[in-house]
Amino acid sequence: MMEQMKDFCIEGTNVILRFAKASDLDAYFEFLQDPEMNRLTGAQRTFTREEIAAWLDKIGVPSEERADFMILTKDTNELIGEVVINEVDPVNRRANIRIGIQGTQHRGKGHGTEALVHMLRYGFEHMKLHRIDLGVYVFNPRAIHVYEKIGFVREGIERDAIFLDGKFHDMIVMSMLEDEYRAKYSV
Repeated sequence: MMEQMKDFCIEGTNVILRFAKASDLDAYFEFLQDPEMNRLTGAQRTFTREEIAAWLDKIGVPSEERADFMILTKDTNELIGEVVINEVDPVNRRANIRIGIQGTQHRGKGHGTEALVHMLRYGFEHMKLHRIDLGVYVFNPRAIHVYEKIGFVREGIERDAIFLDGKFHDMIVMSMLEDEYRAKYSV
């Protein structure tokens, strides 16, 4: 059944979310080279084209453990990021969500907000999750603002969670529960 979903996509007002394709290699490789996006998300490793090609092949087929969507602009069909539900715990109906948007030309335009809201809908309605959580570093105030605006609730702090730029930084843990999502987004 999951294999049948390969062509599934979510079309929003300004973005399209779809599963990865082998043809995304060049754009996804470029996406993963964005130093600011890597710093904001805490990515501390570089990947070879071969590793990325193998990864795209793996995430291009939907699974019960995760849902990886590429974010494309609706007007140009340009790959500008990814939004992922991973670390799925089916027994407790919980998972983690993460997002990355490439390039300053795409940040601050609402693409990430729209992609996250669509992904929350996918997680709560399609995957039947009860809780979706995330971690955001304290040096990323724009993301913190977006997550709170969407409806994520701060739960706590992981102190000194990452060593970056020569010092340790805290990570804020946030979550949204299915009833909070439904109260905010159900029609």
